Amino acid sequence: MRNYDLEFLKKFSMVIGLLMLVTLGLILFAAHLQRAIPDEVSPTAAKRTEQRIAPAGAVYAGSTGAAAQAAAHAAAMAKAASQVAYGGTTDGKVIFDNLCTACHTNGVGNAPTLDHSHWDKRIAQGKDTLYKHAIEGFTGPDGGIMPPKGGNPSLTEEQVKATVDWMVGNLK
Repeated sequence: MRNYDLEFLKKFSMVIGLLMLVTLGLILFAAHLQRAIPDEVSPTAAKRTEQRIAPAGAVYAGSTGAAAQAAAHAAAMAKAASQVAYGGTTDGKVIFDNLCTACHTNGVGNAPTLDHSHWDKRIAQGKDTLYKHAIEGFTGPDGGIMPPKGGNPSLTEEQVKATVDWMVGNLK
Protein backbone atom coordinates (compact mmCIF):
# COMPACT_ATOMS: atom_id res chain seq x y z
CA MET A 1 0.00 0.00 0.00
CA ARG A 2 1.18 3.43 -0.74
CA ASN A 3 1.67 6.11 1.85
CA TYR A 4 -1.17 8.38 0.66
CA ASP A 5 -3.59 5.41 0.83
CA LEU A 6 -2.67 4.90 4.49
CA GLU A 7 -3.18 8.60 5.18
CA PHE A 8 -6.62 8.47 3.53
CA LEU A 9 -7.66 5.40 5.56
CA LYS A 10 -6.56 7.08 8.83
CA LYS A 11 -8.50 10.27 8.06
CA PHE A 12 -11.53 8.33 6.75
CA SER A 13 -11.54 6.17 9.92
CA MET A 14 -11.40 9.30 12.07
CA VAL A 15 -14.35 10.84 10.17
CA ILE A 16 -16.38 7.61 10.52
CA GLY A 17 -15.54 7.48 14.26
CA LEU A 18 -16.54 11.14 14.69
CA LEU A 19 -19.84 10.52 12.86
CA MET A 20 -20.52 7.51 15.09
CA LEU A 21 -19.94 9.65 18.20
CA VAL A 22 -22.28 12.38 16.86
CA THR A 23 -24.93 9.76 16.07
CA LEU A 24 -24.63 8.23 19.54
CA GLY A 25 -24.85 11.71 21.10
CA LEU A 26 -28.01 12.51 19.10
CA ILE A 27 -29.59 9.21 20.15
CA LEU A 28 -28.86 9.91 23.82
CA PHE A 29 -30.18 13.49 23.51
CA ALA A 30 -33.39 12.26 21.87
CA ALA A 31 -33.89 9.67 24.62
CA HIS A 32 -33.42 12.41 27.25
CA LEU A 33 -35.98 14.67 25.54
CA GLN A 34 -38.46 11.79 25.28
CA ARG A 35 -38.34 11.34 29.05
CA ALA A 36 -38.23 15.05 29.92
CA ILE A 37 -41.08 16.43 27.79
CA PRO A 38 -44.57 15.20 28.77
CA ASP A 39 -46.86 13.72 26.14
CA GLU A 40 -49.48 16.03 24.69
CA VAL A 41 -53.03 14.98 25.57
CA SER A 42 -55.90 16.36 23.56
CA PRO A 43 -58.60 18.03 25.69
CA THR A 44 -61.35 15.86 24.20
CA ALA A 45 -59.46 12.67 25.05
CA ALA A 46 -58.88 13.90 28.60
CA LYS A 47 -62.58 14.78 28.98
CA ARG A 48 -63.65 11.34 27.70
CA THR A 49 -61.27 9.68 30.15
CA GLU A 50 -62.61 11.74 33.06
CA GLN A 51 -66.18 10.84 32.14
CA ARG A 52 -65.28 7.17 31.83
CA ILE A 53 -63.63 6.96 35.25
CA ALA A 54 -66.04 9.25 37.13
CA PRO A 55 -67.74 7.58 40.08
CA ALA A 56 -71.28 6.38 39.50
CA GLY A 57 -72.53 7.75 42.79
CA ALA A 58 -71.50 9.29 46.05
CA VAL A 59 -71.44 8.15 49.65
CA TYR A 60 -73.18 10.32 52.23
CA ALA A 61 -72.43 9.59 55.87
CA GLY A 62 -73.37 11.34 59.09
CA SER A 63 -75.23 14.62 59.49
CA THR A 64 -73.06 16.41 56.93
CA GLY A 65 -73.69 13.66 54.44
CA ALA A 66 -77.43 13.71 55.08
CA ALA A 67 -77.51 17.45 54.37
CA ALA A 68 -75.52 16.94 51.18
CA GLN A 69 -77.83 14.11 50.13
CA ALA A 70 -80.92 16.25 50.79
CA ALA A 71 -79.42 19.11 48.77
CA ALA A 72 -78.56 16.77 45.89
CA HIS A 73 -82.09 15.32 45.95
CA ALA A 74 -83.63 18.81 45.97
CA ALA A 75 -81.43 19.86 43.05
CA ALA A 76 -82.41 16.75 41.09
CA MET A 77 -86.11 17.36 41.78
CA ALA A 78 -85.80 21.00 40.73
CA LYS A 79 -84.06 19.97 37.53
CA ALA A 80 -86.73 17.35 36.79
CA ALA A 81 -89.50 19.85 37.51
CA SER A 82 -87.99 22.37 35.12
CA GLN A 83 -87.95 19.84 32.31
CA VAL A 84 -91.62 19.08 31.72
CA ALA A 85 -92.08 16.40 29.08
CA TYR A 86 -93.81 17.01 25.77
CA GLY A 87 -94.14 20.75 26.37
CA GLY A 88 -96.44 20.19 29.35
CA THR A 89 -99.29 18.85 27.21
CA THR A 90 -102.03 16.92 28.97
CA ASP A 91 -103.21 15.30 25.76
CA GLY A 92 -103.08 11.60 26.67
CA LYS A 93 -102.86 10.51 23.03
CA VAL A 94 -99.71 12.59 22.42
CA ILE A 95 -97.99 11.15 25.48
CA PHE A 96 -99.16 7.60 24.68
CA ASP A 97 -97.92 7.85 21.08
CA ASN A 98 -94.51 9.18 22.16
CA LEU A 99 -93.84 7.11 25.27
CA CYS A 100 -96.30 4.34 26.06
CA THR A 101 -96.98 2.80 22.65
CA ALA A 102 -93.75 0.80 22.59
CA CYS A 103 -94.88 -1.46 25.44
CA HIS A 104 -98.67 -1.14 25.49
CA THR A 105 -99.11 -1.86 21.78
CA ASN A 106 -97.00 -5.02 21.64
CA GLY A 107 -97.30 -6.25 25.24
CA VAL A 108 -93.57 -5.91 25.94
CA GLY A 109 -92.73 -6.87 29.53
CA ASN A 110 -96.28 -8.22 29.99
CA ALA A 111 -97.67 -4.70 29.59
CA PRO A 112 -101.45 -4.78 29.03
CA THR A 113 -102.42 -3.96 25.47
CA LEU A 114 -105.40 -1.70 24.81
CA ASP A 115 -108.16 -4.31 24.99
CA HIS A 116 -110.74 -5.07 27.67
CA SER A 117 -109.39 -8.56 28.40
CA HIS A 118 -106.24 -7.00 29.87
CA TRP A 119 -107.81 -3.97 31.54
CA ASP A 120 -111.16 -4.99 33.08
CA LYS A 121 -109.55 -6.40 36.27
CA ARG A 122 -107.34 -3.33 36.56
CA ILE A 123 -110.23 -0.91 36.05
CA ALA A 124 -112.21 -2.76 38.75
CA GLN A 125 -109.49 -1.76 41.27
CA GLY A 126 -110.35 1.89 40.69
CA LYS A 127 -108.75 4.78 38.87
CA ASP A 128 -106.80 5.83 41.96
CA THR A 129 -104.97 2.48 41.87
CA LEU A 130 -104.31 2.85 38.14
CA TYR A 131 -102.95 6.36 38.72
CA LYS A 132 -100.79 5.18 41.63
CA HIS A 133 -99.28 2.30 39.64
CA ALA A 134 -98.62 4.57 36.65
CA ILE A 135 -97.02 7.31 38.77
CA GLU A 136 -95.06 5.22 41.30
CA GLY A 137 -94.43 2.17 39.15
CA PHE A 138 -95.64 -1.38 39.67
CA THR A 139 -94.39 -4.93 39.38
CA GLY A 140 -97.29 -7.29 38.82
CA PRO A 141 -97.69 -10.87 39.99
CA ASP A 142 -97.47 -12.08 36.38
CA GLY A 143 -94.04 -10.48 35.98
CA GLY A 144 -95.29 -7.32 34.32
CA ILE A 145 -93.22 -4.23 35.05
CA MET A 146 -94.50 -0.66 34.88
CA PRO A 147 -91.68 1.83 35.49
CA PRO A 148 -92.55 5.00 37.42
CA LYS A 149 -94.13 7.55 35.08
CA GLY A 150 -93.61 5.17 32.17
CA GLY A 151 -89.84 5.60 32.48
CA ASN A 152 -89.96 9.39 31.93
CA PRO A 153 -89.47 11.16 35.28
CA SER A 154 -90.12 14.56 33.71
CA LEU A 155 -93.82 13.75 33.27
CA THR A 156 -96.09 15.52 35.71
CA GLU A 157 -98.74 13.62 37.64
CA GLU A 158 -101.41 15.41 35.60
CA GLN A 159 -99.81 14.19 32.38
CA VAL A 160 -99.69 10.61 33.68
CA LYS A 161 -103.33 10.76 34.79
CA ALA A 162 -104.41 12.20 31.44
CA THR A 163 -102.59 9.38 29.64
CA VAL A 164 -104.20 6.72 31.86
CA ASP A 165 -107.61 8.29 31.23
CA TRP A 166 -106.95 8.29 27.47
CA MET A 167 -105.87 4.64 27.54
CA VAL A 168 -108.94 3.53 29.53
CA GLY A 169 -111.17 5.55 27.22
CA ASN A 170 -109.70 3.92 24.10
CA LEU A 171 -109.94 0.24 24.98
CA LYS A 172 -111.13 -2.11 22.25
